Amino acid sequence: MTPPIELRAATKRFGPITALAGVSLSVNQGEMFGLVGPDGAGKTTLLRLVAGIARPDEGVVRVLGHDLTTEARRIRPFIGYMAQRFSLYGDLTVEENLRFFARLHGTGTDRAWQERLLEMTGLAPFRNRLADYLSGGMKQKLALICTLVYRPRLLLLDEPTTGVDPVARRQFWELLVEFQQEGLTIVLATPYLDEAERCRRVALLHQGRILALDTPEALRASLPGRLFELTATPVREAARRLRTWLEAHRVQLIGNRIHLLLDRDDELTPLLGRLEADGTVQVRDCQPIAPTLENVFLAYLTEQSTPSKQIDDVR
Repeated sequence: MTPPIELRAATKRFGPITALAGVSLSVNQGEMFGLVGPDGAGKTTLLRLVAGIARPDEGVVRVLGHDLTTEARRIRPFIGYMAQRFSLYGDLTVEENLRFFARLHGTGTDRAWQERLLEMTGLAPFRNRLADYLSGGMKQKLALICTLVYRPRLLLLDEPTTGVDPVARRQFWELLVEFQQEGLTIVLATPYLDEAERCRRVALLHQGRILALDTPEALRASLPGRLFELTATPVREAARRLRTWLEAHRVQLIGNRIHLLLDRDDELTPLLGRLEADGTVQVRDCQPIAPTLENVFLAYLTEQSTPSKQIDDVR
């Protein structure tokens, strides 16, 4: 079966900047696929290529069996693309926004589907409220159903929960899971690694290239060695010393904790003894922990970085 989304050596440049460099991947029917990476990694560019908004300078992008270099217009009616700044009309009500986008895509008479979207998102009681007076989370829900009102086969989301509160994030994800279970293929870019854990597969992007692509379980298992969480004071001095003794990707400063990746358990005791040797650093606690996607991603990123670009802190 032909995958609904397929990229082969796709490259996109903007002047001297290469936003995507030879990216190859495929997304399966009904899959929720995550794109993770720092700002400038190429996530938005990849989504714009798949949406048919931009064209690759090299390589092939095929969506629903069509080559987007020559057939982008044919597949656009089947793609729902929710950009980071989705344009709602603040002087229209919730229901008016929904009906406007429905008419725009030729589905204005499907009132039953519009009503179901309002009910599913909990927006039905607010149908007469102006969009300008919605909370951030409610605006994102409205943007989502305006994207889905014409029943696309593919849903592309660019950081859809950025800036919304935790409750709204959870509700938004419950909606995505419900739509995905009905067979919708979803590709989303997210800065939140806990959200990426919910995806069937995840691509880690950096500087326009894919560092790794697999299921969250397989990515976590790919981290070699043993991971320890270290609490020490002063924590930044402890991290600085450890980085002078170990490879950069083995020491991750995450808030007020240090995650330490070692090949063997017996490396830990002499390392901690060396850390406390002159009395200026005190180790409070050290426990083995299971790796998260955050650990995997930071390890890949730090391996790719030069010493001057090491990741010092993640909040």
